Amino acid sequence: MLLLISDANILMDVEVGGLLRPMFSLRYQFAVPDVLYFEELDGRHTYLLSMGLQTRTLSAMSVERVQTLSRKYARPGRNDLFALALAEVENCPLLTGDSALRQAAEAEQVEVRGTLWLVLEMVREQRISVAVARAAFHQMRGNGRRLPWDSAEQMLAALETELSSRS
Repeated sequence: MLLLISDANILMDVEVGGLLRPMFSLRYQFAVPDVLYFEELDGRHTYLLSMGLQTRTLSAMSVERVQTLSRKYARPGRNDLFALALAEVENCPLLTGDSALRQAAEAEQVEVRGTLWLVLEMVREQRISVAVARAAFHQMRGNGRRLPWDSAEQMLAALETELSSRS
């Protein structure tokens, strides 16, 4: 099972869209750095652990890597850089919608995937329908989540065409 390291941003997108259960039913493992969990998710989002979210602890060497990354990249927050360092250590994709973190990850040659990709996976694995995906995007947009909305609609239209051609 492929491990995906997430920032808090992605988890909030999926939660606002009402897609947590379908996300955790995918054939992936989802993890966050423990420091990110305790500083951003613990308390109001503890149920994520029972749904399948894992926390991972970074080694002292990886914490030093975060310090190096923070000197190199001014914009991603410290917890976001912990997620980047963990994705590097685990040699797996990073889930983020944060543009500064995405740019840093790409510069460090870490594969990046985002909310649109994650929703697409839910549709492709038949965890949700295109209609549910569209409603989730509507919820996300209404709650001030920042996604490339034109790209989201184009993706859903292409999926509808692809799925109807199979029928």
